[in-house]
Amino acid sequence: MSFQEYFDDSHQLVRDSVRRFVEREILPGVDAWEEAGEFPRELYRKAGAAGILGIGYPERFGGSHEGDLFAKVATSEELMRCGSGGLVAGLGSLDIGLPPVLKWAKPALRDRVVPEVLSGQRIMALAVTEPSGGSDVANLKTRAVRDGDHYRVTGSKTFITSGVRADYYTVAVRTGGEGFAGISLLLIEKGTPGFSVGRPLKKMGWWASDTAELFFDDCRVPVDNLIGAENMGFAGIMANFQSERLSLALMANMTAQLALEQSLNWAREREAFGKPIGKFQVLKHRLAEMATQLEMSREFTYRQAAKMAVGKSVIKEISMAKNVATDVADKLTYDAVQLLGGMGYMRESLVERLYRDNRILSIGGGSREIMNEIIAKQMGL
Repeated sequence: MSFQEYFDDSHQLVRDSVRRFVEREILPGVDAWEEAGEFPRELYRKAGAAGILGIGYPERFGGSHEGDLFAKVATSEELMRCGSGGLVAGLGSLDIGLPPVLKWAKPALRDRVVPEVLSGQRIMALAVTEPSGGSDVANLKTRAVRDGDHYRVTGSKTFITSGVRADYYTVAVRTGGEGFAGISLLLIEKGTPGFSVGRPLKKMGWWASDTAELFFDDCRVPVDNLIGAENMGFAGIMANFQSERLSLALMANMTAQLALEQSLNWAREREAFGKPIGKFQVLKHRLAEMATQLEMSREFTYRQAAKMAVGKSVIKEISMAKNVATDVADKLTYDAVQLLGGMGYMRESLVERLYRDNRILSIGGGSREIMNEIIAKQMGL
């Protein structure tokens, strides 16, 4: 398939709309928000009003382009043009927290929560990772014990994107025995007695994304907030991971794209020994290799998205795509900083931020090592 075969005219309209939103509402403030370590909560409402948060979700809840995965791809790519992975991750935390609610929550809960989140009036987060083990989801420790018409939840979560400001949290808890068969999902709301949020965590990159620890101390959650069947949450988490890994691959490819664009601009404008540095063969060939690696990674990612869009299982391939994309982004952001030299090391340079922000992409959503375990298992090893 060519680029045009993945994206049609409606996707171009999505791109144009999101691009205008980024230019109008994000680019003027993004550098200040990065330094401040957060972006205005009002941006969620603006993105909701512009229809951006609802892309890919059902119209009856305030969404549009339901089931159109490449509309979502186009949205993700255009948002990343703001140059802040943290802002995109924070604004998009609904895409990992909301799908289980949409698919499996009781109608009364779903019908209340989903429209509020898609409109940007409320913020959604996913809470799976724990201090005792990041990628080892099957052995999570947060316990939920049934007590009449409530669960009593005790435990903690960490590295939660939008954790400080979220209103709703899709939380993975243990309701049964050990292993994956004892895990459930609960919708827990900000302000629930026994639930508290820790201080914002300071990170290497993604500065504009609020990241937090969550604490549950005998937190009473209504049984009606159970998402799906009890002890069946692991399957929901794994299904969610496939979309998250696609999203991270897209972010990595766009991080690499921005790094390449910055490198090309610098190579054309910067002069040394009387001519643009892009005229030197060593740099010309490096840029050619950067472009080649990015093109291969992007095409492979799009191919897996196309298969996902028609319902095919790509457990192995999307893990491969995430690893390939993050490897390419590692190299291109490194090369961009090297090519720009001293300017590439300055905070005023976009490539400096891209280099920092990129590092989380091969860790989040399942580390590179976990991806290789999944690939090997799918190969029968």
